[in-house]
Amino acid sequence: MLLVDDSALFLEGLRNILEDRGIRVLGTASSAEEAVDRAQFLRPDVVLMDVLMPGQSGIEATRRLKSRFPAMKIVMMTASESDEHLFDAIAAGASGYLRKGSSPESFVEALEGLVRGETPLSPGLAAKILAEFARREQQRAEGRAKRTCETPLVQLSGRQTTILRQVAAGRPYKEIARELGLTVPTIKYHMGEITDRLHLCNRAQVIAYAGRLGTDNQTN
Repeated sequence: MLLVDDSALFLEGLRNILEDRGIRVLGTASSAEEAVDRAQFLRPDVVLMDVLMPGQSGIEATRRLKSRFPAMKIVMMTASESDEHLFDAIAAGASGYLRKGSSPESFVEALEGLVRGETPLSPGLAAKILAEFARREQQRAEGRAKRTCETPLVQLSGRQTTILRQVAAGRPYKEIARELGLTVPTIKYHMGEITDRLHLCNRAQVIAYAGRLGTDNQTN
C-alpha cells in the first residue's frame, strides 16, 4: 500500500495505524507528482490518496495512475465533503472515498472490504455521489445514450432488491450472505446483475444507488 498526503504528521499516524493492524505499507508520498513516480516504482495494489494537495490534485494523480495501471485500486481521503470532489474522484477511477475523521477501526474495516470487492465509502457519501451523478446526467444533450442511476426499482427481482437494501445499510457482503443463506460469490454475482439491470457504469454507481434506496427507505 502507498500512502499519499501533504501532511507528514498525518502520514506517520496513518502508517502506524495500518501497520499495527498487519497492513503492509510500501511507502509514502507528499505530493501528487511524487505519488505517480513512487507508484510506478513500487507498484502497490492499493493507494490511499489525499484529494487536495499543493500543486496537482490527488484526483488528477488518480486519473494518471489509472490510465497506466487500470488494476491499481485508489481510495481517496478527504477532510471535505464537497459533492464535486466526490464525483470527480469516482469519475477519475477511484475505488472508494473515505473521510479522514473516521475512526481507525472503521477506516481499516473499509479497506479490508476493498479486498473483498466492496466499495469503501464513508457513511452518507453514497447519496451525495448519486445526487451529483443525477445532476450531471440531466445536463447531457438530448439524444445521447444515457447511463442513469434513476432506473426504476421494479426492474430488480425481490432477492436483488433485498441485497441492494442491505448494501444501502452499509453491511458487508459476508454478513448479507450469512443472513440470506447465500455465499459471498452469489452476492457478488447479484451485484453484477444489478449493475447490468440498472444500466449503471460501475460498482461505485451501484453503491450510490443503494445509498439513495436507504435514504428513501428512512423517509417513507
